[in-house]
Amino acid sequence: MNSYKVKISLDTKVLVDIKFSIKSSLALVGQSGSGKSLTLKALLDMLPNEMNLEIQAKDHTMALVPQNPFTALSPLTKIKDQFFVKKSRIETLFHEVGLKLELLDRFPPELSGGQLQRVVIAMALSNKPELLLLDEPTTALDPQTRVMIISLLKNLQKKERFRMLFVTHDISSAKSLCEDICVIKDGLVVESGEMQSVIKNPTQEYTKVLIESNFENREFRK
Repeated sequence: MNSYKVKISLDTKVLVDIKFSIKSSLALVGQSGSGKSLTLKALLDMLPNEMNLEIQAKDHTMALVPQNPFTALSPLTKIKDQFFVKKSRIETLFHEVGLKLELLDRFPPELSGGQLQRVVIAMALSNKPELLLLDEPTTALDPQTRVMIISLLKNLQKKERFRMLFVTHDISSAKSLCEDICVIKDGLVVESGEMQSVIKNPTQEYTKVLIESNFENREFRK
Protein backbone atom coordinates (compact mmCIF):
# COMPACT_ATOMS: atom_id res chain seq x y z
CA MET A 1 0.00 0.00 0.00
CA ASN A 2 1.31 3.44 -0.93
CA SER A 3 0.23 6.54 0.98
CA TYR A 4 -0.07 10.06 -0.39
CA LYS A 5 -0.51 13.49 1.15
CA VAL A 6 -1.39 16.54 -0.92
CA LYS A 7 -1.79 20.08 0.41
CA ILE A 8 -2.38 22.96 -2.00
CA SER A 9 -2.78 26.58 -1.01
CA LEU A 10 -3.09 29.96 -2.69
CA ASP A 11 -1.84 32.81 -0.53
CA THR A 12 -3.35 32.01 2.87
CA LYS A 13 -6.28 29.91 1.58
CA VAL A 14 -5.96 26.12 1.66
CA LEU A 15 -7.55 24.64 -1.47
CA VAL A 16 -6.79 20.96 -0.91
CA ASP A 17 -5.56 19.10 2.16
CA ILE A 18 -6.05 15.35 1.78
CA LYS A 19 -4.43 12.02 2.58
CA PHE A 20 -5.19 8.76 0.81
CA SER A 21 -3.71 5.31 0.25
CA ILE A 22 -3.70 3.15 -2.85
CA LYS A 23 -3.49 -0.60 -2.35
CA SER A 24 -4.40 -1.48 -5.92
CA SER A 25 -6.99 0.88 -7.37
CA LEU A 26 -8.60 3.96 -5.86
CA ALA A 27 -11.40 6.16 -7.20
CA LEU A 28 -11.14 9.83 -6.26
CA VAL A 29 -14.62 11.32 -6.58
CA GLY A 30 -16.35 14.58 -5.79
CA GLN A 31 -18.40 17.35 -7.31
CA SER A 32 -16.91 19.95 -9.63
CA GLY A 33 -14.58 22.20 -7.65
CA SER A 34 -14.04 19.63 -4.91
CA GLY A 35 -10.30 19.51 -5.55
CA LYS A 36 -9.83 16.23 -7.39
CA SER A 37 -8.44 17.82 -10.55
CA LEU A 38 -6.09 19.98 -8.49
CA THR A 39 -4.88 16.83 -6.75
CA LEU A 40 -4.19 15.17 -10.07
CA LYS A 41 -2.28 18.20 -11.33
CA ALA A 42 -0.29 18.28 -8.08
CA LEU A 43 0.82 14.67 -8.54
CA LEU A 44 1.90 15.53 -12.09
CA ASP A 45 3.64 18.75 -10.97
CA MET A 46 1.37 20.79 -13.24
CA LEU A 47 0.08 23.42 -10.81
CA PRO A 48 0.44 27.14 -11.57
CA ASN A 49 3.52 28.71 -9.99
CA GLU A 50 1.45 30.93 -7.70
CA MET A 51 0.05 27.89 -5.88
CA ASN A 52 1.96 26.44 -2.95
CA LEU A 53 2.29 22.67 -2.85
CA GLU A 54 3.22 20.22 -0.12
CA ILE A 55 3.24 16.65 -1.33
CA GLN A 56 4.32 13.24 -0.14
CA ALA A 57 4.21 10.47 -2.74
CA LYS A 58 6.21 7.25 -2.79
CA ASP A 59 5.81 6.40 -6.45
CA HIS A 60 8.83 7.23 -8.56
CA THR A 61 7.09 6.87 -11.90
CA MET A 62 3.60 8.01 -12.85
CA ALA A 63 1.78 8.25 -16.16
CA LEU A 64 -1.47 9.91 -17.20
CA VAL A 65 -4.39 8.73 -19.30
CA PRO A 66 -6.34 11.94 -20.10
CA GLN A 67 -10.04 12.35 -20.73
CA ASN A 68 -9.44 13.53 -24.29
CA PRO A 69 -6.87 11.42 -26.18
CA PHE A 70 -6.09 14.32 -28.53
CA THR A 71 -4.46 16.20 -25.65
CA ALA A 72 -1.78 13.50 -25.67
CA LEU A 73 -1.51 12.92 -29.42
CA SER A 74 -0.36 15.00 -32.35
CA PRO A 75 -2.98 14.74 -35.13
CA LEU A 76 -0.33 15.23 -37.82
CA THR A 77 2.05 12.51 -36.61
CA LYS A 78 1.72 8.80 -37.24
CA ILE A 79 0.90 6.72 -34.18
CA LYS A 80 4.19 4.81 -34.34
CA ASP A 81 6.20 8.04 -34.18
CA GLN A 82 4.51 9.13 -30.94
CA PHE A 83 6.05 6.31 -28.92
CA PHE A 84 9.56 6.61 -27.49
CA VAL A 85 10.27 2.99 -26.62
CA LYS A 86 11.55 -0.01 -28.54
CA LYS A 87 9.42 -1.44 -31.32
CA SER A 88 9.08 -4.75 -29.46
CA ARG A 89 7.58 -2.94 -26.45
CA ILE A 90 5.10 -1.09 -28.68
CA GLU A 91 4.01 -4.31 -30.33
CA THR A 92 3.56 -5.99 -26.94
CA LEU A 93 1.39 -3.13 -25.70
CA PHE A 94 -0.68 -3.04 -28.88
CA HIS A 95 -1.36 -6.73 -28.45
CA GLU A 96 -2.32 -6.18 -24.79
CA VAL A 97 -4.75 -3.35 -25.58
CA GLY A 98 -6.27 -5.24 -28.50
CA LEU A 99 -5.11 -3.08 -31.40
CA LYS A 100 -3.82 -4.24 -34.78
CA LEU A 101 -0.24 -3.30 -35.59
CA GLU A 102 -1.35 -1.78 -38.90
CA LEU A 103 -2.82 1.13 -36.94
CA LEU A 104 0.72 2.25 -36.08
CA ASP A 105 1.03 3.66 -39.61
CA ARG A 106 -2.13 5.73 -39.32
CA PHE A 107 -2.74 9.25 -38.04
CA PRO A 108 -4.91 9.86 -34.92
CA PRO A 109 -7.91 11.34 -36.83
CA GLU A 110 -8.16 8.05 -38.74
CA LEU A 111 -8.92 6.08 -35.55
CA SER A 112 -12.15 5.75 -33.58
CA GLY A 113 -12.56 7.17 -30.08
CA GLY A 114 -12.15 3.74 -28.49
CA GLN A 115 -9.03 3.01 -30.56
CA LEU A 116 -7.51 6.37 -29.63
CA GLN A 117 -8.13 5.79 -25.93
CA ARG A 118 -6.39 2.41 -26.18
CA VAL A 119 -3.44 4.02 -27.97
CA VAL A 120 -3.11 6.55 -25.16
CA ILE A 121 -3.30 3.80 -22.54
CA ALA A 122 -0.54 1.93 -24.38
CA MET A 123 1.56 5.12 -24.47
CA ALA A 124 1.03 5.71 -20.75
CA LEU A 125 2.17 2.17 -19.95
CA SER A 126 5.14 2.19 -22.33
CA ASN A 127 7.68 3.07 -19.60
CA LYS A 128 6.10 0.77 -17.00
CA PRO A 129 4.84 3.35 -14.47
CA GLU A 130 4.20 2.37 -10.86
CA LEU A 131 1.06 4.50 -10.74
CA LEU A 132 -1.39 5.08 -13.59
CA LEU A 133 -3.40 8.28 -13.25
CA LEU A 134 -6.77 8.14 -15.00
CA ASP A 135 -8.41 11.50 -15.63
CA GLU A 136 -11.99 10.48 -16.48
CA PRO A 137 -10.88 8.45 -19.54
CA THR A 138 -14.35 6.94 -20.04
CA THR A 139 -16.41 10.15 -19.94
CA ALA A 140 -16.60 10.82 -23.69
CA LEU A 141 -17.13 7.18 -24.68
CA ASP A 142 -20.36 5.41 -25.57
CA PRO A 143 -21.61 2.84 -23.00
CA GLN A 144 -20.31 -0.20 -24.88
CA THR A 145 -16.84 1.27 -25.37
CA ARG A 146 -16.79 2.44 -21.75
CA VAL A 147 -17.36 -1.10 -20.52
CA MET A 148 -14.63 -2.35 -22.84
CA ILE A 149 -12.09 0.21 -21.56
CA ILE A 150 -12.88 -0.60 -17.91
CA SER A 151 -12.40 -4.33 -18.58
CA LEU A 152 -9.19 -3.60 -20.49
CA LEU A 153 -7.71 -1.57 -17.62
CA LYS A 154 -8.45 -4.34 -15.14
CA ASN A 155 -6.74 -6.92 -17.35
CA LEU A 156 -3.77 -4.64 -18.03
CA GLN A 157 -3.25 -4.09 -14.32
CA LYS A 158 -2.79 -7.83 -13.84
CA LYS A 159 -0.26 -8.02 -16.69
CA GLU A 160 1.66 -4.77 -16.18
CA ARG A 161 1.41 -4.61 -12.36
CA PHE A 162 0.65 -0.95 -11.70
CA ARG A 163 -1.60 0.85 -9.23
CA MET A 164 -4.45 3.07 -10.41
CA LEU A 165 -5.85 6.41 -9.28
CA PHE A 166 -9.13 6.96 -11.11
CA VAL A 167 -10.37 10.56 -10.97
CA THR A 168 -14.00 10.49 -12.04
CA HIS A 169 -17.56 11.66 -11.59
CA ASP A 170 -18.92 8.34 -12.86
CA ILE A 171 -19.83 6.19 -9.86
CA SER A 172 -20.77 3.25 -12.09
CA SER A 173 -17.38 3.12 -13.79
CA ALA A 174 -15.59 3.66 -10.47
CA LYS A 175 -17.48 0.77 -8.93
CA SER A 176 -16.56 -1.49 -11.84
CA LEU A 177 -12.86 -0.58 -11.85
CA CYS A 178 -11.72 0.27 -8.33
CA GLU A 179 -11.42 -1.61 -5.06
CA ASP A 180 -11.46 1.52 -2.89
CA ILE A 181 -12.98 5.00 -2.98
CA CYS A 182 -12.07 8.40 -1.57
CA VAL A 183 -14.78 11.08 -1.58
CA ILE A 184 -13.66 14.69 -1.32
CA LYS A 185 -15.55 17.93 -0.79
CA ASP A 186 -14.08 21.44 -0.68
CA GLY A 187 -10.58 20.00 -0.72
CA LEU A 188 -11.10 17.63 2.21
CA VAL A 189 -11.76 13.90 2.50
CA VAL A 190 -15.30 13.33 3.79
CA GLU A 191 -15.44 9.56 3.37
CA SER A 192 -13.18 6.75 2.23
CA GLY A 193 -12.95 3.00 2.36
CA GLU A 194 -13.62 -0.20 0.48
CA MET A 195 -15.72 0.53 -2.60
CA GLN A 196 -18.56 -1.93 -2.04
CA SER A 197 -18.88 -0.96 1.61
CA VAL A 198 -19.09 2.77 0.91
CA ILE A 199 -21.51 2.31 -1.99
CA LYS A 200 -23.84 0.13 0.07
CA ASN A 201 -23.59 2.04 3.36
CA PRO A 202 -22.38 5.62 2.91
CA THR A 203 -22.07 7.47 6.21
CA GLN A 204 -22.09 11.03 4.87
CA GLU A 205 -25.06 12.78 3.27
CA TYR A 206 -22.74 14.24 0.64
CA THR A 207 -21.69 10.73 -0.41
CA LYS A 208 -25.29 9.53 -0.44
CA VAL A 209 -26.32 12.33 -2.79
CA LEU A 210 -23.43 11.59 -5.16
CA ILE A 211 -24.28 7.90 -5.29
CA GLU A 212 -28.02 8.41 -5.69
CA SER A 213 -27.61 10.92 -8.49
CA ASN A 214 -24.71 8.93 -9.99
CA PHE A 215 -23.42 12.30 -11.06
CA GLU A 216 -26.08 12.52 -13.76
CA ASN A 217 -25.29 16.17 -14.45
CA ARG A 218 -22.09 16.51 -16.46
CA GLU A 219 -19.54 18.54 -14.61
CA PHE A 220 -16.99 20.98 -16.02
CA ARG A 221 -13.75 20.69 -14.14
CA LYS A 222 -11.96 23.83 -13.07
